[in-house]
Formats: sequence, structure tokens, C-alpha cells
Amino acid sequence: MTILVTNDDGIQAPALTALREVLADLGRVIIVAPDRDQSTTSHALTLWKPFRIEKPEPDVYAVEGTPTDCVVVATQGLLEEPPTIVVSGINHGPNMGDDVFYSGTVAAAIEGALQGLPAIAISMSVARDERPDFSVAARFTRRVVDEVIARGIPAKTALNVNVPNLRSGTYKGVKITKLGTRIYQDRLIEKTDPRGRSYYWIGGDEPIWKEEEGTDFHAVSNGYASVTPLKLDLTDYREMVEMKRWELTP
Repeated sequence: MTILVTNDDGIQAPALTALREVLADLGRVIIVAPDRDQSTTSHALTLWKPFRIEKPEPDVYAVEGTPTDCVVVATQGLLEEPPTIVVSGINHGPNMGDDVFYSGTVAAAIEGALQGLPAIAISMSVARDERPDFSVAARFTRRVVDEVIARGIPAKTALNVNVPNLRSGTYKGVKITKLGTRIYQDRLIEKTDPRGRSYYWIGGDEPIWKEEEGTDFHAVSNGYASVTPLKLDLTDYREMVEMKRWELTP
């Protein structure tokens, strides 16, 4: 078995080592990750410029590109044989609710699923300025991987896993959840550089989540690990039935 491990935090992220250690006895673990932080790149793919791939050590590749690039090159010829499963993470920070559409971590797992592979994205709810211990989240990832290998998951489905930042032994359990809803407070911030020209930041207050039971946010905020299956077919079949009544004929 060949396990592809990737992320969006970059090749230097310590969580990659934690994942490699807990997965090593399952087979060959190959890390293919961006050469720098690629957070919030979503499903971006590099098409209009060449990029380099470095190999700093055996079975470790640093890609001058996005998390999606990493999965594409790993499944389309970089490796001697294609991977059996894709594990993306452990992200330094949560990826819950609507944020999955921005996340490079989740996008890498989705790309794995699009390539026909079982895929898991895992994130840890920790602030950016904290230095967390990823060992507990890594051990939980191993549990998820074991179950996926044993039971399988449907085609074009990725699992989005979020783990609270708690010490070993303090988890209340695991909940299978749906995506929560984030209340966005972003705003455009305008500033002026020393030459008098305007520049902009997208900023705002910390996110607020709807306290809805059964969601990933509700589970994690109450001390549970959350596992959300993501179906890649975004078609709204109920709305298709309604839209057939529209007057769209030329």
C-alpha cells in the first residue's frame, strides 16, 4: 500500500512527520506537499506556468504549487505507482462548515477523490499563533484510515475530519456530522502605502458559527472529533425538478 500524505501548510509543517509516523506500518508513506504555505488556495491548479519539484529526502517531495497540484502530480506520474489512499493535513486550524470551499487541505482530499482514491482531510482546531501537539490528532487520523481501508467509502466522496485541540484522553468521543454554517464578518480594509497609493486587505473579526446540533462546529466546540462525509456531486436534484417548470424554451 502506498499512502500519499499532503497538506496546505507547506513541506516544513511538523504535522507531516506526525502523520508519517502513525501511518508507517501500513505501507509506504510518501509526502508530496507544497514548498510553502498554500492556505486558502482552495482547488487552484497551476496550468499557465511551469513549476519545480524538489526531493529533499527519500519519499518526500516539495512542489512549487498548490495542494491540488501535489495530488495531481502524485497520481499522474511523479511516483513509481499511484497511491492507494490520500491523507491531507493535519491542518493548523479548523476547516468546518462553509470554509471547506476555501481550504487547500480539503481541496487536496477532494482532488484525491476525483482521481478515484479514498481521501481524508484532517484539521485541528487551534489558533494560528499556537504551537499544538499534533500527536493526538495523528493517532485519530490512523483510526479513520484503518476504518476507510477496512470498510471503504463511496466513489467521489471525501471525509472531512476536525479534531479539537485537547490533550490525550480528554476527547468526549466522535460524532458523524454535517457541515455547519459560518456567519461571515469579513470586510475590505483600505490602507495607504508610503507613496500614497491605496492597498487592501480582506479582514474582519473572528468567525462566528451557528450553534446547530449535529454540525461539525457543534461537535468540535463541545469536545468531540467530527467526521463529515463530503459528496462531490453538488447537483441540487430537488431544484432540478422545480426548474423544469421554468419557461426557458427559446
